Amino acid sequence: MKTMSCRDVDEDYPSHGSVLGGKPNRCVIYPPKPSLVAEAVERRNNNWFVRTKVASDLVVQVGDFSFHLHKLAMVSKSGYFNRLVFAKRSEAHGDNGAGCLKLVLDDLPGGTKAFGSVVNFCYGFNVDVTATTIAPLYCAANLLEMNDDLHHGNLISKAEAFLSFAIFSSWKDTFKVLKSCESVSPWAKQLRIVNRCSDAIAWKASTVPKAFGRNSNVGESTDTWWFQDVSTLRIDHFILVIESIKQRGVKPDLVGSCIAHWTSKWFLGKTFIFDELTVPKHLAQKLQRITIESLINMLPTEKNSVSCNFLLHLLKLGLTMHINSALLDKLETRIASMLEQCPVQDLLVQNNGDKDTTYDVGIVIMVVQAYVVLSMKNSGARPCNVGRLIDDYLAMVARDVNLAVDDFKSLVDALPTNARSSDNSLYRAIDMYLKAHPSLTEEERTSVCRAMEYYRLSEDARRHAMRNDRLPLKIVTEFMLLEQVKMARSMSATRSNIDPRTTTRTILKVNNKGLERGFITPQKEIKMIRREVENMKMQLNQLQMCKLKLEKQVKRSCFK
Repeated sequence: MKTMSCRDVDEDYPSHGSVLGGKPNRCVIYPPKPSLVAEAVERRNNNWFVRTKVASDLVVQVGDFSFHLHKLAMVSKSGYFNRLVFAKRSEAHGDNGAGCLKLVLDDLPGGTKAFGSVVNFCYGFNVDVTATTIAPLYCAANLLEMNDDLHHGNLISKAEAFLSFAIFSSWKDTFKVLKSCESVSPWAKQLRIVNRCSDAIAWKASTVPKAFGRNSNVGESTDTWWFQDVSTLRIDHFILVIESIKQRGVKPDLVGSCIAHWTSKWFLGKTFIFDELTVPKHLAQKLQRITIESLINMLPTEKNSVSCNFLLHLLKLGLTMHINSALLDKLETRIASMLEQCPVQDLLVQNNGDKDTTYDVGIVIMVVQAYVVLSMKNSGARPCNVGRLIDDYLAMVARDVNLAVDDFKSLVDALPTNARSSDNSLYRAIDMYLKAHPSLTEEERTSVCRAMEYYRLSEDARRHAMRNDRLPLKIVTEFMLLEQVKMARSMSATRSNIDPRTTTRTILKVNNKGLERGFITPQKEIKMIRREVENMKMQLNQLQMCKLKLEKQVKRSCFK
């Protein structure tokens, strides 16, 4: 006997786009010979009637619909109905089962649609199913106990045949089955439909895509062709798929990229995982918090399996949703351990508010502070790598007019002095910040520049700083005095070959001038110091020339 008819599962498979689109594959289930012959099943408003020569003696309420049926047709295929009808008959006390029996099915998987297919099957009508409807029907058949013990070729076995066929033979049908499980979640998990779909997806994802008629999209890697389809899954189903994929030995960096792709689709774009219009706000927030915690827990533990940028976005989400503090600490530590190899672009985590900074500087401050603590415990730490990274990051965010002085300064001060081999990049970032924030007070500008040290700047950077009107007068004055001292020492060292008695007098003269003027000087005093510095440079050049002449004379006298 013919039991079902299925179309070629891949003949309509789309070469691009979502697996949920396209014309669905179908299957016709042919039921065995019915116990009661019926002419048709008809609907009148919210009532369904089976047209037969025998009056209805069973009414089943499913949701808002009532089905007027016959005990004989239903109990012959359903152990559930058999048991209920027998129990009700025993309660009737001698009425011999006469009258119409009423039953209510409140929690039937698949609801009215699935029960309508069950009714058709029990009365001998063909049942048309697709990958989208087979899981709810299979769950309903199991609840109603429609197994082969009651009748050979019953609904469970026939639905199972097409379910297995759809899951393992077609990539798109596997996803359609899995998506349909969302509405019958407890039953689908109990009957292992979700696990079977997850294993099938993992198997196919780790195999050549062409084996399933799946062509990669333009710009799509042969390794990542399955990302887009997997990202359509709900979080609980996504977790099971990722677990199955890990067990198949898929590379950790691919697993990490897939998790990042899913997160980007559901949290970082315009689509949110829970619509607060349909889900109460407090419940939506709780579900989002659980989702973020699940994503953190499922991350591959292997080094470099996920990017620093994705982890920072995940940390930002976790902070926003107030997730478990232990998980936040774990994530923060993981990011901190990656900073020494992190490219500066990975630190760019965008803000969404109109009055916010373009990028979230606060979250970077957090992980830098965590790195400092971590590096103290690690003798092999390379803080200079992080110093260069943060100075480059400072230069990128310095132009942001919304970046507060305290945030900029906190990021500058987050690293110890030994994390910078030079202050040149720091000076460049500070200068850019001062240029973008001209309304800062003298005190604020001075506080921003305090981390920068004269002796850690190159000659060119010092020269630029002493002519930089954006720097506070106090800083410029200090730099000029230090430059004078440096030049005086250089002049003294040069003159010592000619007249050693001048060394002490020169240094004292320069230092006394600096002390007399003080550190806070008016603008004209700055210009005077600049002229003195230029004069001292000229004198130093003359002395160096004189020294060269003397050295030549000494050499000549030696050869005579």
